[in-house]
Amino acid sequence: MFVEFKRAPEARGSGAAFPSTMQNLAAIWLSLLACLAVIGVAGVRLSRYGDIIAEKSGMSRGWVGLILLATVTSLPELVTGLSAVTVANVPDIAVGDIMGSCVFNLLIIVALDFLYRKESVYTRARQGNVLSAGYGIALIGFAGFNLLLYRAGAFPSLGHVGLYTPVILLLYGLAMRSLYRYEQAQVSEYVEDRVELYLDTTLKQAVQGYAMAAVAVVAAGIWLPFIARDLAVVMAWQQSFVGTLFVAAITSAPEVVVTVSALRMGAVDLAIGNLFGSNLFNIAILAIDDLAYLPGPLLADVSLTHATSAFSAMMMSGLAVVGLVLRPPSRVFRTVSWISLLLLVIYLLNTLFLYLYGN
Repeated sequence: MFVEFKRAPEARGSGAAFPSTMQNLAAIWLSLLACLAVIGVAGVRLSRYGDIIAEKSGMSRGWVGLILLATVTSLPELVTGLSAVTVANVPDIAVGDIMGSCVFNLLIIVALDFLYRKESVYTRARQGNVLSAGYGIALIGFAGFNLLLYRAGAFPSLGHVGLYTPVILLLYGLAMRSLYRYEQAQVSEYVEDRVELYLDTTLKQAVQGYAMAAVAVVAAGIWLPFIARDLAVVMAWQQSFVGTLFVAAITSAPEVVVTVSALRMGAVDLAIGNLFGSNLFNIAILAIDDLAYLPGPLLADVSLTHATSAFSAMMMSGLAVVGLVLRPPSRVFRTVSWISLLLLVIYLLNTLFLYLYGN
């Protein structure tokens, strides 16, 4: 009787742990959705006010406006990455966010192809986007290659910084310079037309709105790695999988909203160019994260499975280049072109691989 009496409270205690676990899980998912809402809404405001600031201040006209636009839509990735490698100490979340965002941005092309009902989106985009896509393939491939090198311990470093970091920043600068020379005339025409929408907004109002939206994105970006870490623990998922799938999708919310808005305005080139430009900046963020990660080279302390995302992003970028050059006019079952179908397949295979083999 004594033994049975002692077991009863243990049984009741173990049963009470289940609702507690479910409550924690529900709180984590609600927090994740809250981050998505904050970053999505604030990302749209950042894009709008960033464009106004560039135009009202007279900073290099259209080109600086679009550079600022690409930068602010990637602000969630920047803040989340810095928080992940410093405060939260989850480097896999940081790298997974970067590589996952590159893959997710290319997945958005599939949505654009589906939403643009007039014809295949590849037939309307200028082939000049091939240049930014090519630079993206080079930078993403370089990052993936160095991940393999540093995980194998086959390369030296500069203190706690990998040798790849200055090279990435140099390549990013060269890419921006080349794109500026190639795109200056076409980009400036679009931005000059768009500025007519903001005649009723002053520079002071734009700066205030930009600052408030930036604070919201920074707060959500700092919070996000902690939520992702808790989600990985509760769901028994790997951090590389959580970072690549969930964190990347949430931090890419501004790109989704801005790109779809550009498509609805008929600016197909801006919609696709923004995605390729965001991928370029994402790899630059990887270098910034490496500078902030003090224990050593960032790519030496993360999972090798991130290389899968890097190579997936390269394949998807290559397919996008094929679509921009071939301009396939037909659609599969009147939905999307065969190029977009292959992009979707690669994204799903990458996600499945990370779920099954992430470590």
